[in-house]
Amino acid sequence: MSTKIFVNLPVQDLDRSVKFFSSLGYTFNAQFTDENATAMVISEDIYAMLLVKPFFQTFTRKKICDSTKSSEVIIALTADSRALVDEMVDKAIAAGATSPEGPKDYGFMYQRDFQDPDGHLWEIFFMDPEYVQKT
Repeated sequence: MSTKIFVNLPVQDLDRSVKFFSSLGYTFNAQFTDENATAMVISEDIYAMLLVKPFFQTFTRKKICDSTKSSEVIIALTADSRALVDEMVDKAIAAGATSPEGPKDYGFMYQRDFQDPDGHLWEIFFMDPEYVQKT
């Protein structure tokens, strides 16, 4: 069995988050969805658990940071082409996200970012497969 990753993210408004990420093409596993949480399917092995803040707080004694003001993590996902990077980030911006950093082109890698409605940072990037094979 391959290792799967479940990134847990606190959200203010679960319905708003579902609507936002649905507009980017993500789906949700109904088996793990209720009024407190939903399992957003990113890929076969990657999920984002969107948890309303009071429910998220039951998993930790630490204070939940205000991700609109502090960085907690940057969730970086690959895309199969530069065009798909642009397509995904443009969809996010159209759905209400902001792009705090703007595009970055390193030649072998192209990336763009967006901040979702709860302030979580997402980075979508394409890395030239020929470069990866050389290293």
